[in-house]
Amino acid sequence: MISELPKGLSIRNSEPSDHHRIIGVLKDWWGGRDLTWMLPKLFLIHFHNTSFIIEKDDELIAFLIGFLSQSNTDEGYIHLAGVHPDYRGIGIGEYLYEQFYKVCKENKRDTIKACTSPVNKRSIEFHKRIGFQIEQGNAEFDGIPATLDYNKPNDPKVLFKKRVV
Repeated sequence: MISELPKGLSIRNSEPSDHHRIIGVLKDWWGGRDLTWMLPKLFLIHFHNTSFIIEKDDELIAFLIGFLSQSNTDEGYIHLAGVHPDYRGIGIGEYLYEQFYKVCKENKRDTIKACTSPVNKRSIEFHKRIGFQIEQGNAEFDGIPATLDYNKPNDPKVLFKKRVV
């Protein structure tokens, strides 16, 4: 894990005006998969103080959209996070998660949840590597537990959980 961002990169909280930039990179960063439906602008309006943007000059390098659960008062949830393909593998994703953990700890949240698609093997491996446990689902894909119809019909997700202290 990196303790600070590489020279030239900066981090800030997201703003509603970042919405267009984020949805503009989703297809490229996810290998052609269209995930724009997963990020309505309301996430950046209502959760900008728990979401982050990493930039180099004016270029979007990474983002994390997270929020504190209203229903489960010990949980924070990472809804969507991504790192520019040219910047993967140097710790930026984990750095973003650490920033979100800090917000959760400040708000007395000790459980972090997240999910990904079973086809996103890179995300599954990332979450496992940084200490997330895969939650039991009601199906399996390539031996990985998943939950069917998670966000909508025909949308299975691998669910993750991590305790932060």
